[in-house]
Amino acid sequence: MSDSPLIDSLTAAVQARPDDLPLRLHLAELLVTAGRGAEAIGHAAQVLAREPENESAQRLMTAALGGATAAPGGAPPAPPGSTSPAASTSPSGSTPPTGASTPSAPIPPGGVSIPPAATPPGGFSAHRPNSPSNSDNSVDWAAMEQELGDIVPPRFAKADDEPDPVEGHADRTFDVEKSTITLADVGGMQEVKKRLEVSFLGPLRNPKLRSLFGKSLRGGLLLYGPPGCGKTFLARAVAGEMGAAFISLTITDVLNMWIGSSERNLHDLFQSARGHAPCVLFLDEIDALGHKRSQLNSSSMRTVVNQLLTELDGVDANNDGVFVLAATNAPWDIDSALRRPGRLDRTLLVLPPDKAARAAILEYHLRDRPVAGVDLGRVADATEHYSGADLAHVCETAAEFAMRDSIATGEIRMIAQADMLAAAREVRPSTDGWFATARNVAMFANESGEYDDLAAYLKKRKHRP
Repeated sequence: MSDSPLIDSLTAAVQARPDDLPLRLHLAELLVTAGRGAEAIGHAAQVLAREPENESAQRLMTAALGGATAAPGGAPPAPPGSTSPAASTSPSGSTPPTGASTPSAPIPPGGVSIPPAATPPGGFSAHRPNSPSNSDNSVDWAAMEQELGDIVPPRFAKADDEPDPVEGHADRTFDVEKSTITLADVGGMQEVKKRLEVSFLGPLRNPKLRSLFGKSLRGGLLLYGPPGCGKTFLARAVAGEMGAAFISLTITDVLNMWIGSSERNLHDLFQSARGHAPCVLFLDEIDALGHKRSQLNSSSMRTVVNQLLTELDGVDANNDGVFVLAATNAPWDIDSALRRPGRLDRTLLVLPPDKAARAAILEYHLRDRPVAGVDLGRVADATEHYSGADLAHVCETAAEFAMRDSIATGEIRMIAQADMLAAAREVRPSTDGWFATARNVAMFANESGEYDDLAAYLKKRKHRP
């Protein structure tokens, strides 16, 4: 039980009416006056939690914090009606500070003035113990927040299934790498390398010639062809040849279920590429991001295509030094606006590897396997029209044949020529289905001549029995 009936009554009233802020402030004032600053802190903090700009609560909090820290080392509070020791021992000739008048009662720490309504009943005045005052009336909010972290409850509760707030796009990061692969690591493909040298690498290596002819370091190149023929590997080789940064993008990096997020992700990607210029930006499966808008039923995907066109144009930013390489297996499904000048205006057909490239790929995939007496030339002849992925599968199948015999006989044997030829007969080329579709496009949908190189290849291509 407290020694002040008024404080006890106000405490009970505040418990009954916790939202009555003036009543809570009045109780805090009485607690500060009575030297019970630790109790006043909680009441002032609850008022500040709801009204952070309440000046009375701020002054009370300052006074309560000052009283709470000074109380353990100072004298106990004087009982009501007693005279302050400082008042009785101070010399009569002392002069108050300039501009201040001598108060009729001691002023509590922090400069908090107690209104007449705060005077306890009985006609006596409550006196605070002598303690240093806070002259600048400033509040250390950082210290207050740290001290009251466990006292003040959160203002709003959150349901368990409520998602966390969405962070800004500034925290998004993309994998920017430096490619160590060059065109020398690409087996065969001499025509492809020649086209890349003329359109991309030549202008980069000759800045004076580029300046003379007004060639800008921007633009895009579309790589298309059957799957598994090394379009991604070729893009990395171009980045390594240029000594530029390499950023690879897939549809999972862009598409998002929230409206507008996919467009923002695409913008962030291009901004990252511009910040790392010179940079090769590789857009894999571009037909998924840049599908023909006339064939899209979803309005959200149409806006993604529009955003991609805007970023390629560089309307709001400078794309100099950003080389866009895109790859697709279905160029006929790409929106025609993406292939206009200034965007993906150059097209390069990446065909299945030729004989020299097939031999190099086979040698690469057999380098760490036990091999004896394998004629790579004969195996390359037997794997015409095979993609790079098909050739890797041939080597894997030949290794399985040799391992199966080793398990059956109990003696380890090497991968032989017979294993490679048997694997070539078992593995069928995966490019046949793609060329069946491409033949229809080259024959009946090539009015603009954009698939002339594909039509020329199909005329020379021999059909597999």
